[in-house]
Amino acid sequence: MGYWGYYVVGRSERPLVELAAVAGVRDELSLLVQRDDGWQVWEVPGGDGTRDVGNMNTLALETGSPALFGYVMDSDCVVVEAAAPESGVWTTCLAREAMAGYLGDDGLSLDDYFLEPRDAATRAVTWAAESGRTVGAAPLLDVLNAAAEPSAEELFFRFLDRLGVVPQ
Repeated sequence: MGYWGYYVVGRSERPLVELAAVAGVRDELSLLVQRDDGWQVWEVPGGDGTRDVGNMNTLALETGSPALFGYVMDSDCVVVEAAAPESGVWTTCLAREAMAGYLGDDGLSLDDYFLEPRDAATRAVTWAAESGRTVGAAPLLDVLNAAAEPSAEELFFRFLDRLGVVPQ
């Protein structure tokens, strides 16, 4: 059995755990990364996808900076929800083939739930620009099209690296 859990990513001078946007999981958050430029990655392990870890749009507005959540499912794939104060909200996934296995039998496809990789890469470039980073779409697209090797968690942190948030 692999890892299940959430990552909360944002930039603030204050610890994200102190913000109202994540108040519902405040006692469950553990700091993984804190950079000098204010970027932080917090973790909430466990969960079945129904836990309310907060609202990334609220987090982006509260910090005045882009934010994103990553929900890792059994180390197989990641749901990525992102928001920025100016460019808004978008959702995609990492390890698309594996994610397809988690969809129900309601007749909906990956594209009904998530941006396709090319559109997600475009939105991610805009998201990064709003955080003051200049990133290319091609490296992001590589990650968006990759399998979760060796794990979805590693793929998520590779995505953060390509966004210029947490260099590997």
